[in-house]
Amino acid sequence: VIGLIDCAGLRLQEATDALNGFGEIYKNMSLASGIIPQITAVYGECGGGLAVLAELSDFVFVEEKKAKLFVNSPNALDGNYESKLDTSSAKFMAEAGVADFVGDEETIANGVRQLVSMLPSNNTEGTVCTDNQDDLNRVCADMAAEIADPALALTDISDDGVFVETKAEYAKEMVTGFILVDGVTVGAVANRTALYDENGEKAEEFAPVLTTAGAYKAAEFVTFCNAFEIPVLTLTNIKGFEATVKSERTIAKASAKLVYAFANADVPKVNVITGEAYGSAYVAMNSKSIGADMVYAWPQASIGMMDASSAAKIMYADDIAASKDAAATINEKAAEYAALQSSVDQAAARGYVDTIINPEDTRKYVIAAFEM
Repeated sequence: VIGLIDCAGLRLQEATDALNGFGEIYKNMSLASGIIPQITAVYGECGGGLAVLAELSDFVFVEEKKAKLFVNSPNALDGNYESKLDTSSAKFMAEAGVADFVGDEETIANGVRQLVSMLPSNNTEGTVCTDNQDDLNRVCADMAAEIADPALALTDISDDGVFVETKAEYAKEMVTGFILVDGVTVGAVANRTALYDENGEKAEEFAPVLTTAGAYKAAEFVTFCNAFEIPVLTLTNIKGFEATVKSERTIAKASAKLVYAFANADVPKVNVITGEAYGSAYVAMNSKSIGADMVYAWPQASIGMMDASSAAKIMYADDIAASKDAAATINEKAAEYAALQSSVDQAAARGYVDTIINPEDTRKYVIAAFEM
């Protein structure tokens, strides 16, 4: 179901009849959720109760110049007015995670067409398959260099470079979107540490941590994929949880939502550990223990409780304090810990990693896993 919205709101003359009509639409959209994919494109006004209607859908497109999406207009907010901060703008709503896609009218129309082509018509249709002419064994020579910005890596993995990123302006440290793997639509979730612009220059950097917004973004996306039998691929590179007073209020609940989404999903799930994978944040990112069917890791990956140096400082505090050269002792103990506890080989020996693969071979291994 695709909704195109440009509406100033309810007719005041219709009063409770109009409200009842809204409620009936809300109910029908709620009952259809998880059964029929729902897409809303906002081309003009979409305020008040209409904003709720838009957000009941799975994906929201917002026209970048004329569209207004809001519950309360900018001028109705205490201490605010539109020229100060336009809280109804496409840019504001994209950064808030309300809008999935932003663009001009033609871009939106093409985006809706592309998304429809990649999604099943309903939750019983099964896997969406298209013809694939891309080499299944294609080597991705730049994969290791692209992993800081997984939007680039996922584009490289996907057939013919097709990657549809969702909520690109929201929680940028977590990437979500759709790729094609041998013609099959696959949902992708990945940790981002850098964002590159169209000129290949680093535009933003992010800590390799799980944030509240990132966890909620990924959990919602995985839940959608599970509802419509869309397989899920993750690229994991994470050192822990965000550590701020603000995040501490919310990170446990958000992480629990992410764990539940992955553990509850019964679609095929593949995880590729591309860098660091530490602590419970790694466990939450589609680890073998919460249900990943296949886990691959690159040779330079590190998997464990925390980075070796930090672990050595805690475990061998007395030895370090008694040492004449504390730095040398830390390095020695860290090397021992890394070899025994956090190396990718140890994780594979314990069965937490199925296969250690070279970065350039990621595409063919991912295809093989999903074909199984």
